Amino acid sequence: MQLRQYQVDAFSDQVFGGNPAAVVPLSTWPDDAVLQAIAAENNLSETAFFSPSQKGVRLRWFTPVREVDLCGHATLASAHVIFQELASSAAEVLFETHSGELFVKKRGAWLEMDFPASHAVLCPVPEILLRGLARPPVEVLAAEDYLVVVDDESDVLSYVPEHNLLAQLDLRGVIVTAPGRDVDFVSRFFAPKFGIPEDPVTGSAHCALAPYWANRTGRDRLAARQLSRRGGYIDCEVRGKRVLLSGQAVTFMIADIFF
Repeated sequence: MQLRQYQVDAFSDQVFGGNPAAVVPLSTWPDDAVLQAIAAENNLSETAFFSPSQKGVRLRWFTPVREVDLCGHATLASAHVIFQELASSAAEVLFETHSGELFVKKRGAWLEMDFPASHAVLCPVPEILLRGLARPPVEVLAAEDYLVVVDDESDVLSYVPEHNLLAQLDLRGVIVTAPGRDVDFVSRFFAPKFGIPEDPVTGSAHCALAPYWANRTGRDRLAARQLSRRGGYIDCEVRGKRVLLSGQAVTFMIADIFF
C-alpha cells in the first residue's frame, strides 16, 4: 500500500520552527495497528490521519506510543494540508474527532481553530510532580494536564524536569506557565507519559491556558508563546465554552509511505 504524507511545521511562518506534525490523507482506514506503526516510525509528537466523512473530515491523532483525543498543532497542520496542498476552495473545514466537532477557518495566512475550552481548577499538588519538577510552583491546577504556575518567564525556561517521574502522573502531561515579557503569557509542555518529553508547541494545552490567563488578566484576547527550543506563537481568544486558537503553518516535506 502507498500513502502520501505531508510534514508540516505548525504555529510557525517558516520551516524549522513551531511544532512538526505528519499528516496522512486517507481514502480508506487501515487497521489501527498500522496507523500506530506509522506514527511510531515518524517519531514526531503527532501524526494525523484524515478522510472524508458525511459531515466534513474525520480526523485522528497518534503520538509515537498511543492515540490521543485532542491535538492542536496536528489539527492546524491538517487544515493547512487541506487548504494549501489539496487546494480546497472552502473557507472552513469541519473535523469530526474524538473531542467532538472542531472547526478551522482560513483567515489570510492564518488558520483559526475553534476548540472546546478547558477550565483548570486548583488541586492538591502530587508529591511526584514536585519531585519531577524539583522547583516549587506558585500554584498548581488540574484539567486534562497539570497546570503549574510560576512567577516569571525565566522560571519557565529554567525547568529541567525528571521525565521518568512526570511519566508516572495520572494526567496527560504538565504545563508550566508564567506571564510573558513580550506576550501575555508563556508556557512549556511535558508529556513523557505519551512519548513526548517536551512538545515544541501544544495547541490543546492552550484550551486550558487561555481561560486561565483570561481570568487572571480580565482580557479575552491574548498573545501566547511556547518557549521550547523551536518555539511557536499562538493568538488566543476565549468565547465562553470555546477557545479560538490561531496560528500559521508551512509545509516542510512531502513523501510517500510504502507498506
